[in-house]
Amino acid sequence: MTSDFEARLRAVSLRVTRPRLAVMAALSDHPHVDTDSVIALVRSDLPTVSHQAVYDVLRALTDSGLVRRIQPAGATARYEMRVRDNHHHVVCRSCGVIADVDCAAGNAPCLTASDDHGFVIDEAEVVYWGICPACVSNRPEGNP
Repeated sequence: MTSDFEARLRAVSLRVTRPRLAVMAALSDHPHVDTDSVIALVRSDLPTVSHQAVYDVLRALTDSGLVRRIQPAGATARYEMRVRDNHHHVVCRSCGVIADVDCAAGNAPCLTASDDHGFVIDEAEVVYWGICPACVSNRPEGNP
């Protein structure tokens, strides 16, 4: 997997560094994690990496298009490696878990705006909200 990450970094003209590889590995294994979780995961391999180094790596990977930053309303920013496919997300209102939802229909941007106001729309971001199966099963009988 490391050689794949190295190739991806080189393809967008980024230097291959241990912190970049560690962040990519963390995001690959743990999609939709917040910055603090990324730092903890990276530090399991690189104990001396600084908070700022991880922030800088996340910014560089996001700016280059290798990583996607999402921030559902009221939630902290999360990061994922699944990019350029115009997928959406479902978020649990109870525990905050996030899952990917493939595009509902057709080609990007998946949705047609009722009025595009002259914009050339190339992406739609949809967040579905609900209660995940684990939270539903933990609810007392009769509570929605």
